[in-house]
Amino acid sequence: MNPDSRHAGSGVFISLEGGEGSGKSTLMGHLRKFLESEGYEVCETREPGGPPIAERIREILLDPECRAMDARTELFLYLASRRQNVVEEIRPTLKQGGAVLCDRFLDASVAYQGGGRQLGFELVDRLNGVAVEDTFPDLTLLLDLDPGLGLARGPGVSDENREKGDRIEREGSGFHRRVRQAYLDAAQRSPERFVLLDATEPEEKVAEAALAALRNLLARKP
Repeated sequence: MNPDSRHAGSGVFISLEGGEGSGKSTLMGHLRKFLESEGYEVCETREPGGPPIAERIREILLDPECRAMDARTELFLYLASRRQNVVEEIRPTLKQGGAVLCDRFLDASVAYQGGGRQLGFELVDRLNGVAVEDTFPDLTLLLDLDPGLGLARGPGVSDENREKGDRIEREGSGFHRRVRQAYLDAAQRSPERFVLLDATEPEEKVAEAALAALRNLLARKP
């Protein structure tokens, strides 16, 4: 997979990445408001999920009853959801010159399945390339946060109490630490695309840094 590849349309594609409770949804609201003020039609989507087929896959992936799911099965389901999102929502929006804001995209599999499940970056990168073809984010905003703090912010999951949250949130602290490190490694591998944000900062400061990166991106676009 070539990280320098870009979609062929005239739109702009921003992915938001980070662990549990890192504030992606809050930041997305700030980005949407700015993009709409710039005249963009904005498509907000998420992974897993987005169009109806992908949302059905999401239900399986996050169901706590699906604890027996094999790591590669999990990866294939995320890839299937991603592919459907690209075909139905992301690519059409970009071709029409709109803006896509995606709550997690291909880097989530690098982090959660490549790192968290320890399947390795090479396998995930190769299969991601098959799933998304030439549709890559122009900008990836990575909200970095200690996993313990993030899980406490969200469903209140801890190693002592893992009966809250979805199937992924209920994983142990070791899993979530591997996810965080894999995200940081991915950012180092693609510094031209990633912007690292400190999710412990106040909401306004995080939004300010993200919007500065977005303005810089738009200034460079033809």
